[in-house]
Amino acid sequence: MFRALRNGWRLLRMALTFARHDALFPLETLAIAPALVAWARLFAARRHTRRPGERLAIALQELGPSFIKLGQALSTRADLLSEEVAADLARLQDHLPPFSGEEARRTVEAELGRPVDQLFSRFDDAPVAAASIAQVHFAVTSDGRAVAVKVLRPGIEAAFARDLDLFYWMAELVERTQPRFRRLKPIESVKAFADVVRVEMDLRMEAAAAQELGENFLDDPSYRAPEIDWDRTAQRVLTLERVDGTPIGDRDAIVAAGHDPDAIMKKSAEAFFYQVFRDGFFHADMHGGNAFVDRAGRIVPVDFGIMGRIDEDTRGYLAELLVAFLRRDYRAVAEVQFRAGYVPSNQSLEMFAQACRSIGEPIFGKPSHEISIARLLAHLLRVTEQFEMAVQPQLLLLQKTMLMAEGMGTRLNPMVNIWELAQPLIEDWMVTHFGPRATIGRAGQDLAQGLRRLPRLIDNLHLVAERERRKAEQADALPAPPIRGWRIVLVEVIAVTALVLAVVAVVEGWGR
Repeated sequence: MFRALRNGWRLLRMALTFARHDALFPLETLAIAPALVAWARLFAARRHTRRPGERLAIALQELGPSFIKLGQALSTRADLLSEEVAADLARLQDHLPPFSGEEARRTVEAELGRPVDQLFSRFDDAPVAAASIAQVHFAVTSDGRAVAVKVLRPGIEAAFARDLDLFYWMAELVERTQPRFRRLKPIESVKAFADVVRVEMDLRMEAAAAQELGENFLDDPSYRAPEIDWDRTAQRVLTLERVDGTPIGDRDAIVAAGHDPDAIMKKSAEAFFYQVFRDGFFHADMHGGNAFVDRAGRIVPVDFGIMGRIDEDTRGYLAELLVAFLRRDYRAVAEVQFRAGYVPSNQSLEMFAQACRSIGEPIFGKPSHEISIARLLAHLLRVTEQFEMAVQPQLLLLQKTMLMAEGMGTRLNPMVNIWELAQPLIEDWMVTHFGPRATIGRAGQDLAQGLRRLPRLIDNLHLVAERERRKAEQADALPAPPIRGWRIVLVEVIAVTALVLAVVAVVEGWGR
């Protein structure tokens, strides 16, 4: 009861903020607490000239860090909001007034257990960037290395915990009272959002992500990650190499620095492909200000708080989907969705292929440089309700990242389609991982694993049979019920059946 009262009060505050900016439409769409929303509507501002998405972005920014992050997450949900609103939220700026350099120094000393003057020969009190969760200060270590020091905002963990409890409460309310929204998996979506935020608020996790990404590209001359200073890194402080380079989103500066924008775009497309398809681990906040081009022409990303992971099956699904769309093979697009189980089997394959054609053809009727695969996937999400498709939260972060990659590519060269650069790599990867040789290899692995499990399974079945035999012998001294002798027979039948099922599983694995 106390939780409901507390979150009800906070929902009222949120509704009033939305009303002040004439942005109540998300709460009206969700249809939760309709009386409260109707009351807040009495205080709604009128005659706003801004678009609905712009008004919502301003309201979210006013509500604070958690809501800014929520708005950025919602920018991937064109299936829930309109495409225009989602696009406006994608431009939501994650900038907040900085906290003082004195507070930053206190955090550094508390986390690292040493005075700032012992850790750094210089520490700039004025931050170079201040966002919702942390801000960044330039510094020079005591041994003379130029570094960037990221420091969490004071009290940010408690603030996010309160807001996440509100988001979970609202998601539970939606699932309980609005059956039509259950396919959108609101609770699971909030959990995915919470997982991302939780990692962002442990800077050791961000450091580990940066190092893992860097190790994945150790042999790549065109892409690298900055080095981590682990001795000056803790839960609320991250110290890493200061990147000296040109922002990748500034085409004029890249040209002025002597780099070829087309070559940089190709490197960016290839790096994105390798992250998603080769490694299943990708930088998920790759806007123009989060990557630089160093003097050697290498792309150097920064800000590793939001990273994405996708398993091999999902990578295969995505590769098939992209290749099918790029080839305009809409039946193949539909078959991929059905095979992955994303579309219920009771739906019509032909009708879904027709829906995919209605999404793809308006896009592919344009020049190649105007094709947006990220928006195509967003359109695909919008047909989910018609075909009872369950939303796949693991793909939402990737779709947002693809949209950012497209935007970055457009700034580098608006006449080139970044996905056409990556298409040969995707097709080669498909042959390598899903061609006949790869299929036989996986079947062999399945067979080997099945054979390794068989001895243990047989031993376990023998133990069960032996235990039942002893129970039967101990029962000999008692009057035996007429059906007593069947117990051992039943165990043997179960054992044989289990063994047959194990062999069938191995054979099916070989067939795959």
